[in-house]
Amino acid sequence: MPAGLVALALGGFGIGLTEFVIAGLLPRVGHSLAVSEAAAGWLISGYALTVAIGAIVVTAATARLPRKAVLVGLVALFVIGNLLSAIAPNYPVMLLGRAVAALCHGSFFGLGSLVARRLVAPERASRAVAVMFAGLTVANVLGVPFGALVGERWGWRATFWAITGIGVIAAVAIAVLVPGWAGAVNRPHDAEGSHRATDRENGLRVQLRAFRSGQVWLTLAATALGYGGMFGAFSYLAYTFTRVTGFSSTDVAWLLVVYGSGLVIGNMAGGRAADRNRDLTLIASLAGLTATLTVFGLLASSPAASVVLVFLTGLFGFAGVPGMITRVTDHAHGVPLAAGANVSASNIGNALGAWLGGVAISSGLGYTAPLYVGAAIVLAGLAVMIVAASRRDAQPDTSDLGLAQDPASAT
Repeated sequence: MPAGLVALALGGFGIGLTEFVIAGLLPRVGHSLAVSEAAAGWLISGYALTVAIGAIVVTAATARLPRKAVLVGLVALFVIGNLLSAIAPNYPVMLLGRAVAALCHGSFFGLGSLVARRLVAPERASRAVAVMFAGLTVANVLGVPFGALVGERWGWRATFWAITGIGVIAAVAIAVLVPGWAGAVNRPHDAEGSHRATDRENGLRVQLRAFRSGQVWLTLAATALGYGGMFGAFSYLAYTFTRVTGFSSTDVAWLLVVYGSGLVIGNMAGGRAADRNRDLTLIASLAGLTATLTVFGLLASSPAASVVLVFLTGLFGFAGVPGMITRVTDHAHGVPLAAGANVSASNIGNALGAWLGGVAISSGLGYTAPLYVGAAIVLAGLAVMIVAASRRDAQPDTSDLGLAQDPASAT
């Protein structure tokens, strides 16, 4: 495994911790800063909103810059944001710190996925993206318990100091271990050594042309709906477990670890499968998630079934992530803005799914309703993916992408 991929995964781990750790700290932070539960909740929703916007704006603003330098700069921004959170004397500064940290999130994973796939041979592209996202999935497993443990022992500020330190290490690792050619905007040669003109990757106008592709929009729609269905159900799992299944509130933490373990395994397995047959993998993952959420709703009262099904929710939910990213960037001919748009689409889907799940509960449909709502949203994503895969332009021409630039990376 190229050392550069490990460095990118470490950056993803730190950024993932920032996203997830706040859930376990929210009551402590809200009490310490003397704000209401609703105001404290903006430390989560405000972060997600900034990710969706920043993924597009920051990626577009840095399109002409070398990607390795941008990645180091994004992690530096992440460090500044978490440092602000660690020292925040009041709520506005804390909210600012969360927003600053969130600005780097979408662009890091968007640009990082492009750099990651250059580090390996083209036929390993989805696996390379999966390795980078492994940091995010591991952070999902460890984030909440890590924040709760450190916060309990040394206070919530210590958690953000620890994440700041992880960010510094990640920035150094990316600067040292990611080769310059992998993060260059203009590629001097491809795996065969022939020279190619790549100025078309530069400039906002040129990048926007990639969105003329119907396949780009179909993939973004499938991403938003797939994520939206999974997180729409996930957002209310604590209520389902405690009000329907009969677990205690203290059981929720280990149940979320089970879910996170599914994310980790699904991400890696999905990356390998996508390199063999990407569209089939995406269709299978969305179909599996639709079926899992539906069965989960039917068997939510069974503790044993719920444990298995929450694991499968994570597994199928993240199995399509590497393939979705490589699919949208392939059809967009490798422009960074498309990778950023994919991250934005997932966050928009998250917000939509969580909102619809909340509406279902508020309408008196019960605490299993978000599972059925999630299944319906993912089913719509499955229909979109089937349409995308059946079109004549389903397989993009990637011969001009030069993804494996270093001859050694093809071995």
